[in-house]
Amino acid sequence: MQALVELRGVEFAFGRFGRALSNVNLRVEAGEFVAIAGPNGGGKTTLLRIILGLLRPDKGQALLFGEPAHRVLAQGRVAYLPQRARVGMAAPITVRELVASGRASRERWLGPTSRHGRELVHQSVVEVGLRDVIDRPVAQLSGGMQQRAFLARMLAAEPELLALDEPTTGVDADSQERLADLLAGLQQRHRVTILYISHEFGAVERHVHRLVLVRGGIAFDGPISQLPQLWHDPSHAHGRELLG
Repeated sequence: MQALVELRGVEFAFGRFGRALSNVNLRVEAGEFVAIAGPNGGGKTTLLRIILGLLRPDKGQALLFGEPAHRVLAQGRVAYLPQRARVGMAAPITVRELVASGRASRERWLGPTSRHGRELVHQSVVEVGLRDVIDRPVAQLSGGMQQRAFLARMLAAEPELLALDEPTTGVDADSQERLADLLAGLQQRHRVTILYISHEFGAVERHVHRLVLVRGGIAFDGPISQLPQLWHDPSHAHGRELLG
């Protein structure tokens, strides 16, 4: 069966700054909810950018939907929320307008006029719990609500893969929990594949199918339930340090 994501022997270096990833092999099936965690500077964002085709490996192969990853991002099959995605305080864009911009890859312009597009925008806003603020400027919302608005924008694109890089940075613990619950519900309802990148994984721990720990390579890949064994095994005394 073809994997949605497949990395084979991937290596990547940032020039004179040295190797960021070495001998990475990773396979993600359609419909999985995968957390990718690790310390700051451990390579998890680099790994995600290679998966999405934003970076090309120096060695090895990165496949997305069975084809070279760099050919896929523009096809509208992937929705990506990068680190520190924010709307500037002076920006007048509303929640509705932000979410509508997610349709650009499908309708090839900013702001849908098709009935299907309008329905998807409204449905996406409702799903993330922002119906009551749909016409409010995004910049006036809390950090947690802004992240939900960006998530609605991703959903409006009808993606097969959601990739979120440090989506809870700067938001409070309650907002982190709400976002984790929301993602789990979306994954179950839409069967969308989710890659959730973070330097810690507490908020999504009870929801994810697998945890991938990255520290210059894949240090652990498996169910979170197996982590205590790794932490208490003397041969893996550094286990707790993997998260920074």
